[in-house]
Amino acid sequence: MKPRPAEDARGLIYGLAIQNDLVHRFPMTSRLLLLLILTSLSQGQDSPKLETLLMLPEPRALRTELSVVLAEAQKTVFSPAREIAGVPGIEVYSKEDFQRYGLSPETFAERSKKTADRLLGELKEDLIKDANGKVLYAVYRGDRPIMACLLIAPSLPKKFQDLFGPEIWVAMPDRHSLYIFPAKPEALEEFIPDLAARFEEDAHAASSEIFALKAGHPPRVVASFVE
Repeated sequence: MKPRPAEDARGLIYGLAIQNDLVHRFPMTSRLLLLLILTSLSQGQDSPKLETLLMLPEPRALRTELSVVLAEAQKTVFSPAREIAGVPGIEVYSKEDFQRYGLSPETFAERSKKTADRLLGELKEDLIKDANGKVLYAVYRGDRPIMACLLIAPSLPKKFQDLFGPEIWVAMPDRHSLYIFPAKPEALEEFIPDLAARFEEDAHAASSEIFALKAGHPPRVVASFVE
């Protein structure tokens, strides 16, 4: 199993300490203390910064006065949000906190596009293929509850146009995932039950709607996988 970056960093620091005979100059108890100090110094080196300009897709029932409707969505709103440490990892701004920005929700949404574009360049998608090696869909997923926020990234359709064509269809049943499909009903048909289950069973559902994205055009809703 490949070690995580933080583990590599701790191993490197501890290795240097051993190389310089720092560890062996102390008794066992002091060695453990030294290791804890070295570990604390290396922690957080691979931790991403917390994002403060995010538009979080949410079910329409959770709409606040700061939420905006995009793509003429019927079941989805987009709420100004920020990433936070701990659970649930993201929170919608209160009216009082949001006023510190001095922005309207619409202007916040425009600025959030840059955040989404940058995150799109930093995160890696998974390509899901059939038995013949044909790519069925791409998906961004992870522990950070920001994946659904990638929908508004202007470069998203451009990134996948060589794979799926000039238009893509995107689904985000929960905060931790964003699915990209070819713009064909048959491409989604077999996955609709799974998308619906993810939306209905997740305590932090995002959207039950499917959005069509095309470079240079605003997003539009083409369907819903939940009645």
